[in-house]
Amino acid sequence: MIILLNRKSVIIFLVICFVLSGFSGASSAGSAPVVYVAGDGSGDYNCDGKDDHIQINQALKYVSENSAYTTVHLKGPFTYVINETLLIGNNTILEGDSGAKIKLVSNANWDVKKPMMKERSSGSHDITIRGFTIDGNREGNTNVESGKGYHNLIHLKNCQNINVYNMNLTSNHGDGLKTDSCSGIKLHDSTIYRLGHDGLYASSCSDIEAYNNTITCRTNSGLRLYNSNRARLHDNIITSDGSGGAGIEIQKYNSPVMDDIEIYNNVIYKTARVGMWIFGAGSYPDSSADLHIHHNQIYDTGTKSSSIIIGGIISDGFNALIENNVIDGVYGAGIVQKNVYSSAPSGSGYVLTLRNNIITNSRSSSGGSGCGVSNELTGTHSFVLQNNCFYGNEAGNCKNVQVSSSDIKADPRYADRNNHDYHLKSNTGRWNGKSWVNDGINSPCIDAGYSLSDYSAEPQDNGGRINIGAYGNTKYASKSGSAGDQAAGKVYDNRLREASPEAVFQNTSFIDIGGMSTGRYRDAMWFDLSKYETSAEIDNATLSLYWYYPAGKTRPEDTVIEVYRPASAWNPDYVSWNKRDRGIAWKNPGGDWYDKNGVLQGSTPYATVTLKSSTLPDNKYYKLDVTDLINEYIGGKYVNTGFLIKARTENNNYIAFYSMEAGSENQRPKLDLKT
Repeated sequence: MIILLNRKSVIIFLVICFVLSGFSGASSAGSAPVVYVAGDGSGDYNCDGKDDHIQINQALKYVSENSAYTTVHLKGPFTYVINETLLIGNNTILEGDSGAKIKLVSNANWDVKKPMMKERSSGSHDITIRGFTIDGNREGNTNVESGKGYHNLIHLKNCQNINVYNMNLTSNHGDGLKTDSCSGIKLHDSTIYRLGHDGLYASSCSDIEAYNNTITCRTNSGLRLYNSNRARLHDNIITSDGSGGAGIEIQKYNSPVMDDIEIYNNVIYKTARVGMWIFGAGSYPDSSADLHIHHNQIYDTGTKSSSIIIGGIISDGFNALIENNVIDGVYGAGIVQKNVYSSAPSGSGYVLTLRNNIITNSRSSSGGSGCGVSNELTGTHSFVLQNNCFYGNEAGNCKNVQVSSSDIKADPRYADRNNHDYHLKSNTGRWNGKSWVNDGINSPCIDAGYSLSDYSAEPQDNGGRINIGAYGNTKYASKSGSAGDQAAGKVYDNRLREASPEAVFQNTSFIDIGGMSTGRYRDAMWFDLSKYETSAEIDNATLSLYWYYPAGKTRPEDTVIEVYRPASAWNPDYVSWNKRDRGIAWKNPGGDWYDKNGVLQGSTPYATVTLKSSTLPDNKYYKLDVTDLINEYIGGKYVNTGFLIKARTENNNYIAFYSMEAGSENQRPKLDLKT
């Protein structure tokens, strides 16, 4: 129904009506570049909640035909009920108050592919839609099937420069924003809730950006690209309400190039199916399909666990660099290459490079194995693994994938996994959302990333190396204070000398313990354990030290050697009697430790051996049973901080062993593990 009153008085309106025949209310819109549509009689065009598409389309047409006007504004609170498609033209802004809603009429009986809003003509450009709600009235239109092209909220074809933001897109049988053969598309700062297909579906498009959206899926994916390129999908939160598809879906068919797509800083959780689904079909060179996926958090995805389309990331027919993501608690594999939908692409040579990711707690189900990384397409697809962390994956860490010696198999020490805070615990500084806090323990993922990865965005002290996980090389990366303390394959031993409390003794040919007139001596030692699975049970672990000094001399007191667990990670480049790292002091000079009972500075060692005062150095190894401590490290109970070695009493019982810098390999410290 048309109720056409502009903002001038009714008297003036009637006078003009007598003078001018064929009057169009749109032509007398106010002098501002905004045309107002209202439901309370205060607009340039006024609606009554029935057939409101008439007035809105009149306003849109007026703006399209009058270059002095740019904007149609929907006043709220009011629900504008439409029964025909709204047509938006060039250089037009359709905006509304937050309480304004455009809603599809009940029992619309529209043909398939008829949208609620579309371009006025092919090739339209500079279209902005912002600030209000579009409601597809799914509940009032139950005679059509979701996902079949009915009632898309916005469907634009062959358009350029599209900006949709601060919108609430909800409750229909189709897509939220569908674009075909368009360029310059932005969808941002919007809420997309329980649609009948995709939140954004960009088909054969370019220059796409979707960011800062909160999306709850119902039928298909949150964000979807098909044969589209030059796309950035970032900083979105995507979940589902018990049903739906993937969080993000990337799809390719035949020749169109998809080699400039970046997906980053998204949080995807509890989607019914996989977090990200990436797949191709047809025939194309592998160089035409390439993605960069980084700094995403994917957790608890694949809740429809009987489906085969579950997991963290599924890929088929794409190359990708996947780095600095956290994938936790998903049903199925964390990352898997497999074919689950259309025919696999005809080519081969597809490679996923996984770098600096944390993949933890994957869960097995009827739809997929709960391993960390899996390759079900070994004839045509492969993985390269570099500096990833695996922990707690039900079906193991890797299937049909070559594990890298740089990968870590240990508890990453999340700040609060139960609340999905995937910052890394740190003794030096962890961001808690408001300030930097200290945890009393260091994650093994700090400074454990790929050696050539950029770390310049991390705060000081960053250890000169990127952190593994979603905050690596960001301003919220956990601080290290332990550069290189987890370098794979390394062994470190440092002397701690009371008489030289600030000196770093890293490269001497010996280590020493006990005491003499000049003071006390202790040692810090660390062996890399990352190659051992967290599920491994060590039957026996023996630390062997080669005693050589003081040659030919007895000592006034016995030397009882004891092994404790350092309370914090320490940096071999900076550790001393007073400090465990650059600028970071021990709480207790000479080192902080826990004993076997978990007592700080306790006196029940993990291992001990006694060298009688009358016994002379005999140039052989002396062995300490450190099985319990090693199992605590490998099992993930504690982060591997190595050994703190000291004498029970530290007076008149000084002795020395050869260190890792000894000339003969047969005299250096050894850690022997038997499984």
